[in-house]
Amino acid sequence: MKALLWVGAALLLPAVAVAQPFVAAASAYGQPLGGGSPTPPLPAEATYYTQQVAGGGSITYFGAVCSQNCQHEQFAKLRRAFETSRPNVVFYEKPEDGVDSTETATISRLGEAGYIRYLAEQHQVPVARLDDPVAEYTYLQTKIDPERLKLLCLLRETQRFRAHTNASRAVTKKAMQSFIKNSAYFLPGTEHVIRNTAELELAYRLYFPTGGKWWDAPAGWFNPAVPVASVSNPDIEDFRNAVREFREQTMYGKLMEKAQNGQRVFVVINRDYLPLVRN
Repeated sequence: MKALLWVGAALLLPAVAVAQPFVAAASAYGQPLGGGSPTPPLPAEATYYTQQVAGGGSITYFGAVCSQNCQHEQFAKLRRAFETSRPNVVFYEKPEDGVDSTETATISRLGEAGYIRYLAEQHQVPVARLDDPVAEYTYLQTKIDPERLKLLCLLRETQRFRAHTNASRAVTKKAMQSFIKNSAYFLPGTEHVIRNTAELELAYRLYFPTGGKWWDAPAGWFNPAVPVASVSNPDIEDFRNAVREFREQTMYGKLMEKAQNGQRVFVVINRDYLPLVRN
């Protein structure tokens, strides 16, 4: 069940097509879970701050933790931050899944993105999605060749799968088979490269000759909160830089446009991405 709940968290690949491979992998391989867990996550603490913007507006960034636990301290903190900032507009990441009938049900089913929509609805504040997975993937295609792009996207999404489901190594390897099988739908333009796990392993050894096995790739590779200086691989650096450039050019611009027009903007994003939008 946990693996199924995680499916909606895949943000940075084409939004509609990405569902198919992850649903297949999660439902087919999501149980049992456990064992072979990835690098332990950072302490689960949300954080937020407000930036005043020329023009009279402001942007409140709330760096959230991925959680559907109603007892998690971040939800009380999120409510306080929302009520303090009194926003005119709210931005969130992840697909639009609306809200549930109650506060508790919304958190349990939709997590932090659902809860901020719930608060906005209660206060009649308009909401909008911040991220654009399709546009980001299109941008990455202009920066990275198909083989490297496919390899890096597969590695990143597999790490997310493990981090959110605590899947074992065996489950992760089976999930990767499903990701590759369905990659024509969520990684268009890469159908001619890395067509199976054997080719995946060859590509991994080519670009990461000292990186061990692909299923043990360091979690910090794709975590923007980890300093680039600690990532000693040019391919990972290229990928991270391209993602950062896209987010700063597009996502931050959306927020600034509203704030410069005098609006009080409130945005909920994964806390690891706060450095990518903070000026």
